[in-house]
Amino acid sequence: MDDSGTRWLDAHQQRQWRALVRGMALLNEHLDRDLHTETGLSLNEYEVMVRLSEVSEWRMRMSTLADEMVHSRSRLSHTVSRMEKKGLVNRCKDDGDGRGIQCMLTDAGYAALQAASHTHVSSVRRRLVDVVTDEELTTLGTAFTKMANAIEGVVESGAQAPPLPWEPESEDIATVDDVATVTVESAGGRGADHIRAAEAPAGPARGEPASA
Repeated sequence: MDDSGTRWLDAHQQRQWRALVRGMALLNEHLDRDLHTETGLSLNEYEVMVRLSEVSEWRMRMSTLADEMVHSRSRLSHTVSRMEKKGLVNRCKDDGDGRGIQCMLTDAGYAALQAASHTHVSSVRRRLVDVVTDEELTTLGTAFTKMANAIEGVVESGAQAPPLPWEPESEDIATVDDVATVTVESAGGRGADHIRAAEAPAGPARGEPASA
């Protein structure tokens, strides 16, 4: 610490910090590149579909989805707009209050997610899981969980800091009129599904398997 009160990083801390920054940048870049080259999907698009596949009826309020992905609402809106053009998702009115907007995974989107999951898990293994030991992977997971909890203000009692200051509320990114003309297929009976890098995709818990 100097007269300014700043606690500068020592040589060891600086090396680890720079390795972390470089490693995270390279990992995200190559996971995105591998996925896009093989499937035409971006990593952000893939993550949107993963999140939606894990909730009931494959739909989630846009504001909640933005919070879950730690994305600004405008950034998520751009991603979802691209996905709508590909037929992967639809936006529709929130049945709960009629004002908010929900994002819903389509059958075609679920089929694309299933197909892309094979490429993604192979990429995650090649870029990270098979490169480090199980102990190192556990250490990474523990460290990043601890960091995320600290940033989000989570303490042992379960208390949590106020939400991050996203852009001002805009009725969940789009107005109801923006999506009023969207025809939404019935998603009755579709259950949550979990397609993560660490596990193979399974069929929906209820109803008919998703299909293109």
